[in-house]
This record gives sequence, C-alpha cells and structure tokens, in this order.
Amino acid sequence: MRDQYFYGHGKLLLSGEYLVLDGAEALALPTTVGQSMTIKYRQSYQPMLNWKSYDHSGKLWFESDFELWHFEPVRIVDEEKQRFIQKVLKMVRTLNPHFLREDVDVLVETKLEFPIDWGLGSSSTLLYNVAQWAYVSPFELLNRSLGGSGYDVACAQSMGPINYQLIDRKPQWSAASFDPKFKDEIFFIYLGKKQDSREAVAKYRELKIDNKKTYIDQISLITKEMCTTGEISSFDRLVREHEKIMSEILGIPTLKESKFSDYWGEIKSLGAWGGDFALVTSEKSFAETREYFISRGIETIIPFSEIVHRGKLN
Repeated sequence: MRDQYFYGHGKLLLSGEYLVLDGAEALALPTTVGQSMTIKYRQSYQPMLNWKSYDHSGKLWFESDFELWHFEPVRIVDEEKQRFIQKVLKMVRTLNPHFLREDVDVLVETKLEFPIDWGLGSSSTLLYNVAQWAYVSPFELLNRSLGGSGYDVACAQSMGPINYQLIDRKPQWSAASFDPKFKDEIFFIYLGKKQDSREAVAKYRELKIDNKKTYIDQISLITKEMCTTGEISSFDRLVREHEKIMSEILGIPTLKESKFSDYWGEIKSLGAWGGDFALVTSEKSFAETREYFISRGIETIIPFSEIVHRGKLN
C-alpha cells in the first residue's frame, strides 16, 4: 500500500461564538498553521498500529501502539490520550467497516504546526485528517465523538475565510468576502489560557436565554456586515456590538472591560470566552500595539496576514 498524506488548517472563529450552535451565521478563518498526518504501511503477520504525535517544535509528545481488532492500547502510557484515539478509530470503524482490515502494520505520524495550548484546533484537524484517511464524513465523525458546530472542520478544508451556519442542524458554508483593506490594523493575541470548548459549550447550554432568536438574527447581521465593511471605524463598531450582545447572554464582562479598559482600539474574544485568542484592532504601529500588550503580560501578538490562510489548500 502507498504512503498517504493529509493536512488540515487550524481555525479562528471571528464572529458567532456560542450562537453558531443554534443557527447563527458565523465568520470563520482557517489559519496558515495546521496539522499534518502521514500514514505508512508494511506487511505483517501480526498487524499493529503505531501512533506518534509531534508538536510544533518537532518533539515527540505522544506515542502508543494499538492492536487493530478493537484498537486497544498494547500498554498504557497516557490513558486519556490513548482512549481518545481509540474512541475516534472505533467510531471510524463503525462508519466504515472496511477501515484497517488488511494484514499490515500501520505507522501514523501527526505533526502540529502551532503550540498545542493555542487552541487553534489540534483535535478538529486530527478528526478531519482521520476522516479523509478513512473515507468517512468529518462532520459525522465530529458529531459522534467531540460534538460541536463543525465550523472548525469546515475551516480545516477551506482555502480562505468562510461564512458558516447550521441550517436544520446541517453544516452549510461558503467562501466569505472577508479581505478588509484595513487588515494591517487587525491582530490576534494569545491570552495564555487554553479553554475547554466542550466545557464552555456545556455551560452555554445551561443558560436560560430570553429572546434567543433575536440575538441569533443580530449576530448573523453583524457577521454579514463584517464581510462588507470598508472602514476600520465601522468594523470596530461591529466588534463592540458583538461583544455587548455576548456579554449580555453570558452574563460576564467583555474582555476589554475586564482586562484592557485603557486600550485605544477594540478587542473581541474569539471562541470560548476567557482564553485562547482574541482579535484586537489598532490604528497605531505594530511596535506600539505589541508594546502595550507585552506590558500587560501578553507575549504573542500576530498580524492578520501572518495567521489567516488565503490560497491553495495544502
């Protein structure tokens, strides 16, 4: 059997966090960094699967052997990670009964291009790659394993920004015309705390939200306007409106109110509130903007053009 190679882009959710689960239109951005997966095969009388995962620096951070009947680990080395991989592979076998039935050893190597604690989609890119490998739907695999809206899986396979929406609980997305002329005034900061998306979604599901349909419509409209606005002042207004709505729904202050009240531009939480990445706008120089956030303990600030993927899919 021939060697195989798969690749999925990471993701940033620019608008529609939480409410995308209930049908709001969201603006999602595939990133220039993602995760690759290489598959190699060799003939064997006692077939095994050897799994190796490497981080962004090339360091091996996980390795395990699995038998191919029930994908049981040969020995316990990291039970949580082993059970996750086993769960994914068993679900794939359910969706495709012919998956890994040959008398061959299987060598899997995954390689991240971003720090795992950045929250750019280490799990979603893995699920996308595995689904491509096994000829199954990545959305079906996501639904039966991690759950979620699926925008991250759509980003994994997209060539640029997308408008994403669940219509009758089915994923729909299309290329978004989001290439603002003021993109040099947009940056992304890493807040230093990886959020548990499943936990954040669970807490959101517990909320009693009055007039949810109104909020969904408002966020969908903001998403559309973000894709068409030509001025940074208009984009900043949309960011403020979006943050205000989500603050009302979640019952917590916005990121700018709570941590950066003296910042001159706008700040928007991305994805689960409280960690991972945030978008910031700034009409000042990159050096001045960077200096502000470094003085407040933020070490990672990335310009829009360096992290948002546009172009041919790997």
